[in-house]
Amino acid sequence: MLDLTNVLAGPFCAYQLALLGADVIKVEEPRRGDLARQLGADAQLNAQGMGASFIAQNAGKRSIALDLKAAAGRDVLLRLVETADVLIENFRPGVMERLGLDYATLSARNPALVYCAISGFGQDGPMKTAPAYDQIVQGLSGVMSITGDAESAPLRVGYPICDTLGGMTAAFAITSALVGRPRDGRGQFIDVSMLDATLVTMGWAVSNYLIAGREPQPMGNENFTAAPSGTFATAEGLLNIAANKQEQFVDLVALIGRPELAADPRFAEREARKRNRVALKHEIELGLGARDANEWEQILSAHGVPAGRVLTVPEALAHPQIRHRRLLAHFDADNGSGRAFDVVRAGFKMSSGDPDVSLAPPRLGQHSEEILQSLGYAAGDISALREQAII
Repeated sequence: MLDLTNVLAGPFCAYQLALLGADVIKVEEPRRGDLARQLGADAQLNAQGMGASFIAQNAGKRSIALDLKAAAGRDVLLRLVETADVLIENFRPGVMERLGLDYATLSARNPALVYCAISGFGQDGPMKTAPAYDQIVQGLSGVMSITGDAESAPLRVGYPICDTLGGMTAAFAITSALVGRPRDGRGQFIDVSMLDATLVTMGWAVSNYLIAGREPQPMGNENFTAAPSGTFATAEGLLNIAANKQEQFVDLVALIGRPELAADPRFAEREARKRNRVALKHEIELGLGARDANEWEQILSAHGVPAGRVLTVPEALAHPQIRHRRLLAHFDADNGSGRAFDVVRAGFKMSSGDPDVSLAPPRLGQHSEEILQSLGYAAGDISALREQAII
């Protein structure tokens, strides 16, 4: 798989495929490489071109630094395409065509090629050439309008959710195309829009408007489909409770020492609880004040009432469940960055073997010579390409 992408949506897509065993060759601009190499919370790693943002999405890949604006660089890519199953790019629509590397050109070289273009708004439409970052798509998709509460909304989701959804959608589309390819041996062009991908995942917020005519409203930590279902204060710490079923509500109020709430006309029925959710929250928090969030999590979960503490990211990564699932892959300090680090693996396991990578995130152009040799380039040819700054 050829990964011509930058920053997050495309690299995340290619990383998911690398975790599943794909041989991913990352094609980078020779002078700076992927912009993510300079992004992250550690300035020293950024200066080395191994920023935390790059490390997070690029393990398992090999890197070739290649100037696609030069004819010789394009020739190298064309030779790579001839043996590739997939090419992924996230340039603005029209860039690959101007380089002479559009789908029509590449598929003529390799009719079996699956070509995936990831962009903010897709390859057609009035916004196709508009610049797009995650925050822009969050606003245009409606995500920000329903994040936060009446006072704080619209609010940005705390991580690049639209980039991530775009990458996940692309990985799903690519694998689907590869599964279907044996029917006629031909690849296809995949057009992934981050805006489309985000709206598709908004589920009930979208369908309640399309089908029931109910415009979604920002409700903070409350769940609009049920009550009590949200975040509650305890003696110490916050606790999420999702007592969405009648029997869960009855058990909840009994466990917190407030069994009378189950018979209160304001709360006895599901719809009544939704109408009176503010009053119900107050009554439940009175009961929860007897113990801390950790104790309540154990008690409620043991009795079948869904509950969980509100954790920080470090707390979540250190959680015994995450440790048991071996979600993190570790790389020692000899990985090229001079720093030991962990990265997350795939969010699923497989009976044939869990998704994983063995290669550390590559230095810029680390595998250029190795890849060129595999294409049949002689040592002198490679030296000439290096002297001309093509690689």
